[in-house]
Amino acid sequence: MSSAHPHLVWDWNGTLLNDLDLVVASTNAAFASIGGPAVTAAEHRVRFRRPIADYYAEVLGQAVDDAAFGQLDKIFHDAYKDGLTTCALAHDAVDAMSSWSGSQSLLSMWFHQDLVPTVRTYGLTSHFLRVDGLRAEVGGDRKAESLSRHLAELGLDGRDVVLIGDSLDDADAALSVGGRAVLYTGGFTDAARLRESGHPVADSLTQAVALASVR
Repeated sequence: MSSAHPHLVWDWNGTLLNDLDLVVASTNAAFASIGGPAVTAAEHRVRFRRPIADYYAEVLGQAVDDAAFGQLDKIFHDAYKDGLTTCALAHDAVDAMSSWSGSQSLLSMWFHQDLVPTVRTYGLTSHFLRVDGLRAEVGGDRKAESLSRHLAELGLDGRDVVLIGDSLDDADAALSVGGRAVLYTGGFTDAARLRESGHPVADSLTQAVALASVR
């Protein structure tokens, strides 16, 4: 049976953390390492998808196997870590989290060992029942399996969950557990793509929280 007030799962990159410019720069560093083209932020928002290897293959115009993606992923994350101090939270992230009266957690596809201390640095740990990142050496895969494990650790039924994220993969993950998604236009995905999905779409995180409360 669904609870009266759902549990909120937040995405991190491109949602609570405003890191689009750094992600695009890091992506271009990876592409440049093999002579590939550069993408703009607008192009990234139109073309980005998971698995990220598929996105890379489309932009590069060549197949990207596991070995090639592993090398590109390392270059991406090295560049990303070097620039992380330039990133701020989304302008209303703290207000949005504070406005939610139910429980909250954080699930990211960024590496767990990097995510946890970064969330602590931004002073956000106390908002969340649980913080989970990717426990693997190479990233880029879809979020559904990670969300299922995250909810299992919390002892939650997916039907009692709303996920706020910035990608169509976030919505797919929420649907995979029987939950709902609210999609945020300020991140990695073009707003038109999000609206075409049929999921509720918000232009701010405070608006996303308000939509998450609507059954």
